Amino acid sequence: MKASSASKIARHVRSLAQRAVAALRRKVLFRYRLVLITLVVLAVGIGVGAVWGPTGWFPPSAVILTVLAGGLLLKRKSLAFLLAVVAAVLLFTAFALDFSQVGPGLLVTIGVTAVLAYLLSGVRERLGVQGLSGEKMLLELRDRLRAQGRLPDLPDGWNSTAVLQQAGGSSFGGDFVVSIRRGDQLDLAVVDVSGKGVDAGTRALLLSGAFGGLISAVPSGDFLAHCNDYLMRTAVGEGFVTAVHLSIDLVSGDYLIASAGHPPAVQFDSGAGKWTTTDAKGVVLGVIPEMSYTPVKGRLRPGDAIMLYTDGLIETPGEDLDAGVDRLLGVADQLVTKGFREGASEVVHTLSKDKNDDCALVVIWRS
Repeated sequence: MKASSASKIARHVRSLAQRAVAALRRKVLFRYRLVLITLVVLAVGIGVGAVWGPTGWFPPSAVILTVLAGGLLLKRKSLAFLLAVVAAVLLFTAFALDFSQVGPGLLVTIGVTAVLAYLLSGVRERLGVQGLSGEKMLLELRDRLRAQGRLPDLPDGWNSTAVLQQAGGSSFGGDFVVSIRRGDQLDLAVVDVSGKGVDAGTRALLLSGAFGGLISAVPSGDFLAHCNDYLMRTAVGEGFVTAVHLSIDLVSGDYLIASAGHPPAVQFDSGAGKWTTTDAKGVVLGVIPEMSYTPVKGRLRPGDAIMLYTDGLIETPGEDLDAGVDRLLGVADQLVTKGFREGASEVVHTLSKDKNDDCALVVIWRS
């Protein structure tokens, strides 16, 4: 008896769930139909008002608003029906008014707008979103990428700053930062995805999540090797990735730094008062399987700093990268005179003002 009652309850719950799903689907379909009906009524109303309404209150050109709204809110089949209605309304209005208010210029404008709206609707339909949902999703992804790039709080005596600037003023780019602090150890990686701007931004969004998980889950010495393995499994043929990984003991100031085809990190020696490059080298990620990356050791004493950056700050077409590094070392003196936090933005602005490339700069210093 108990088993029979349990099975009846299970069937009842399953039936309720199926009804809820069906009702939700009907609601979504009804919403799209309601939007279509509303836009059709508006288009017809504009045509009728243009012919029989008060002069100047219903210009035939106003139907362009229904076309634009349809491109944002309707699927392609529904939009095609709306466009047919708009075409009929324009023909009716043109003949009724002897073409006095509907000329070739208006027809061409609405025609071009209709084509663009249809293409826009197709893109949104493939994404499975309508209206402004797609833009909201991108904004959320951008905000998550920026939040993930924020450096963790450091103990007294340590400071950090990061500056990221994307090509063309875009919100997305191929440079990103992942970091984590575990007790007295800071792990940080600066990553540069091949390409720039929005084209590289989609890969950066994906990889920032993957690399952010790896940096918190694998031993520091194996981070780049695991990143390389991940790219070899999932991103064959999509281009290479460069990265530099820094692991600092926040008590002693000792650090390990490993590079995968990335420009050399530079360290400021407060005793000598100059910047010097580190010797970490390695093959770019995503090209050769089962790579290992040997870190080099160093130490940050009070007053010292270390700077990680991407090639957008030093790369100039037709020029050797060493010349770009030398130029960076010269400009880096602004970090010392203006302060590392304030000077970082100045360095990025100075070195990137004549370029259209993604740039990233991270400075860790000890006071």
